[in-house]
Amino acid sequence: MPSTLDNRSAATDTAPTAPPDTPPAPTAEHPRVALVSGAARGIGAAVAAELHATGALVALLDRDDEGVRRTAFALDPTGRTALPLAADVSDTPALRAAVARVTEHWRAPDILVNNAALSVPASIWDVREDEWDTVMAVNLRGVLQLTRLCAPAMRDRGWGRVVNVTSLAGQQGGRLMGPHYSASKAGILVLTKIFARELAGHGVTVNAVAPAVIETPVMDGLGAEERAAMSRAIPVGRLGQPAEVAALAAYLASDAAGYVTGATFDINGGSFMR
Repeated sequence: MPSTLDNRSAATDTAPTAPPDTPPAPTAEHPRVALVSGAARGIGAAVAAELHATGALVALLDRDDEGVRRTAFALDPTGRTALPLAADVSDTPALRAAVARVTEHWRAPDILVNNAALSVPASIWDVREDEWDTVMAVNLRGVLQLTRLCAPAMRDRGWGRVVNVTSLAGQQGGRLMGPHYSASKAGILVLTKIFARELAGHGVTVNAVAPAVIETPVMDGLGAEERAAMSRAIPVGRLGQPAEVAALAAYLASDAAGYVTGATFDINGGSFMR
């Protein structure tokens, strides 16, 4: 009869296998399904494109119906691998219908990227209550609701990725985009940790990325001098690109990031070092 030690040795000689309940890796026949909010332009569009390039089926959600259709068409004119969804993330019934449509069209999302956001530059002394509530409904409640709609299926499946796009403003209390914007982005940092703790034991990771100044349509109204001044204030000497944020988000949405959860990744050109 072999000894216990012999049994251990034999076990170590055998290649490790995945637990029986571990979902299989994605293939061309069974790709991951991703849902990206705020996907019509800017960072959201770049994230959608990056995930699509990795082979994922991508649902693009945005309140700009025409814009999100245009972005989805650019990814796949046939519509087989890119699905546009018109919905406002502050409208919970609309979000519920959008997630149901993705589930019916493909299946429940494996990957969720919460990117949709609203900013209204204003002094903390001048923000109206209704304006405050609107920004919070889009930027913070939208993350809460969309994650609560998507994460249960990930948990039941035993695999999932949630990536929340927050901001340097949420880390430092930036005033440029409005106090309600900064407060909502700070709230996302906390929600990220709460969801991460809830889901960590189920193969679902939840992380955040915190960009600083990125070249998006929000920057279009700035003049050359303002852009130059912003660039000089950033240690690397330039503004960030949406594709750089997208590459980080895609890593966090991958199998390779399975040991990373509850974390916030700074992508700010050195503007905030810790």
